[in-house]
Amino acid sequence: MYDKNADASPFNALPPAVIALAVILAGVELIFQAGESGLVGGAQAVGWRLTSLEDYAFFGPIWDAMVEKRYFPMEHMQRFVTYPFVHGSFTHAAFAVVIVLAIGKAVGEIFSALAFLAVFMLSSIFGALIYALVTETQQPLFGAYPGAYGLIGAFTFLLWVNLAAVGANSMRAFTLIGFLMLFQLVFGLLFGGGYDWVADVAGFVAGFLLSFVLSPGGWGHVLAKLRKR
Repeated sequence: MYDKNADASPFNALPPAVIALAVILAGVELIFQAGESGLVGGAQAVGWRLTSLEDYAFFGPIWDAMVEKRYFPMEHMQRFVTYPFVHGSFTHAAFAVVIVLAIGKAVGEIFSALAFLAVFMLSSIFGALIYALVTETQQPLFGAYPGAYGLIGAFTFLLWVNLAAVGANSMRAFTLIGFLMLFQLVFGLLFGGGYDWVADVAGFVAGFLLSFVLSPGGWGHVLAKLRKR
């Protein structure tokens, strides 16, 4: 028997907010790719990525200087919300888009569109702030990963609540983040790396905690769990 849904687009199953975020992330990278390939922008387009990193990536030392001088110009404050949309390479962007689509589907089906986007952006902001406070590196922070890890934090919250609701071991909800952190540790030891993981962990924590407020009935689920003890 012919399944009338067999020809349906796989994107139909994704919440619009998830699709929109993924399209923006991918779209920015495709513009860089087109410029580097010489398809658009002429000779100067080859440097679009580098220029964008200089203008929109987050730099801890810049933040430190603003705090010291108590002067917060918009041209630098905007870096908190622009750095997630600039990546270092096609692969860097592709993995971020994959995480947003995969985890975003699970989160976006439960959270409202506004709450979903709030988790991503607020986790990105918090990740950058912790990155500046904890590290002293001169390396800029860029890419969607702190925000994506915020979505993983929201996903972990949903698993945590659901496992607790059925009486299962709720700590199993943290298996995914544990695996990802182990992978990052091994990768860093083998190939070297910076301190981006600090922002990623901070993004995860922010996403998890924000879910107490932003998820439908999130705080109510937690209260119900505590009352059953």
